Amino acid sequence: MPEDLSRVPFQFKSGNEPFRSCGRPIGPKLCDYWKWSTSDLLSNTLRGVLAEYLVATALGLGDKPRQEWAESDLVMRSGTKIEIKSAAYIQSWKQREFSIIGFNIARKKSAWNPETGESTYLDPPQRVADVYVFCLLKHRDQGTINPLDVDQWDFYALSATRLDRECANQRTITLGRLRKLAGETVSYAKLAGAIQRASKSS
Repeated sequence: MPEDLSRVPFQFKSGNEPFRSCGRPIGPKLCDYWKWSTSDLLSNTLRGVLAEYLVATALGLGDKPRQEWAESDLVMRSGTKIEIKSAAYIQSWKQREFSIIGFNIARKKSAWNPETGESTYLDPPQRVADVYVFCLLKHRDQGTINPLDVDQWDFYALSATRLDRECANQRTITLGRLRKLAGETVSYAKLAGAIQRASKSS
């Protein structure tokens, strides 16, 4: 058995790294895999990851790698933990009507630490993050929808303390209720300020 299986050091990839066999490139590169696997930005999973990236870049955290399965989606340099949720009216599949907007705000039963590889069970369940950021891809025209256009998104920031007080054990929150609690939507350019304000509010 290996003596040390600590966390594998992370390095950003350029996309030019080749797939190999017997020590030699076989043709495809990492960027080809990225195109194949992550081009459908309207899919629920990839839209959610993109929303995380938008929030990260708004906060100047785009130089930090995404931590899959970590207890919160982002951690600001101040230590503030952020949970990011996304929703959209238009999906990548055939729809009869626009999707009804709602966001998952369920309390977590466990929190995983990628540094230790261990989970902490939360009893009672709780909202681990300090701030929740809700990202709505608001555009409603299939012909022109583009998740890379930040003007097609609305953002809302709300403290977990406020969610706990106003929503208690609710597992989801509707857009109407969110708007009543968070107030006006903010643009991408003003998102960092809204998150800072939410982190200081109760």
